Amino acid sequence: MSVVIVTGAAGLIGSEAVEFFADKFDQVIGIDNNYREVLFGADASVEWNRMRLENQVTNYKHYATDIRNYEGLEKIFQEYSSDIKMIVHTAAQPSHDWAAKEPLTDFTINANGTLNLLELTRQYAEKAVFIFTSTNKVYGDNPNKLPLVELDTRWEVAEDHMYFEKGIPETMSLDDTKHSLFGASKVAADVLAQEYGKYFGMNVGVFRGGCLTGPKHSGTQLHGFLSYLMKCAITGDHYTVFGYKGKQVRDNIHSWDLVNMFWHFYQNPMQGEAYNAGGSRHSNCSMQEGIALCEKITGKKMNYTYSEDNRIGDHMWWISDISKFRSHYPDWEYKYNLEDILVQIHDSMSNRV
Repeated sequence: MSVVIVTGAAGLIGSEAVEFFADKFDQVIGIDNNYREVLFGADASVEWNRMRLENQVTNYKHYATDIRNYEGLEKIFQEYSSDIKMIVHTAAQPSHDWAAKEPLTDFTINANGTLNLLELTRQYAEKAVFIFTSTNKVYGDNPNKLPLVELDTRWEVAEDHMYFEKGIPETMSLDDTKHSLFGASKVAADVLAQEYGKYFGMNVGVFRGGCLTGPKHSGTQLHGFLSYLMKCAITGDHYTVFGYKGKQVRDNIHSWDLVNMFWHFYQNPMQGEAYNAGGSRHSNCSMQEGIALCEKITGKKMNYTYSEDNRIGDHMWWISDISKFRSHYPDWEYKYNLEDILVQIHDSMSNRV
């Protein structure tokens, strides 16, 4: 029997992974205790997604185990140890605003939780492939030190800069920068994952996501850019744009495209490699451009205001250079662009709000 374990299984990337891998493995084990509701409130609950998975994915089994609970996780790994082929670790505390309120909770989820899973994989499934979903926030605010040019609707890196054509590569420094406490806890987990791959020779891939998005996202103000933006566009709820004149740029990758990256990595794994994984030049927008596209799709003007105060450690411009991943896995391609993503979010959310 072949088993894949997915943490954060009822979240955006986790649930996409459950469905994607359901016909590729005999058993899909999901771990998710709906802590997102504790972090961000009832609107962020993923219970609807857990129930959907349990109803629709016949070979799915769910465990409401906290990833900080080593003994609870160990029971799962012990039960399936001889059959575990892949671990997809997507569970996290994902907000830098929230992390500053409870640094201990943030660090124990993001860093200690990841260490628990890496060590259990080493003990019970050493030859399995371990996927860690990291974040571009490991680079802190170093991207803001780039030579940026103000255009009509966005910030853009200067055309003569080496990052202009493809975006920011993995060689950007993680040092001498303000990460936010969330970014710091993810740096710890990111480096741990790389080290388990390189030191112990384990099959570990680290994917530093841009804006991860898609129709299964339970977006809130503190986390879930496009999802929350579209939710406000549909409902008329107030939206606040924080700083940078609303011209800050994000690249956005559909959850299916990211999970497909995981699948390509699984078929030819590396030991402790880190990859930037975002929408790149293929799929990106500024806040202003995202609002305009939401208004176009919904046919309604958005109810939003602007605040001069940007979020601490926030990026003015982020576009991922995915050249490294493409060089290792040349058969991988994007399936969805920015408008595809927003239309899917709109159609899915219209049935939920």
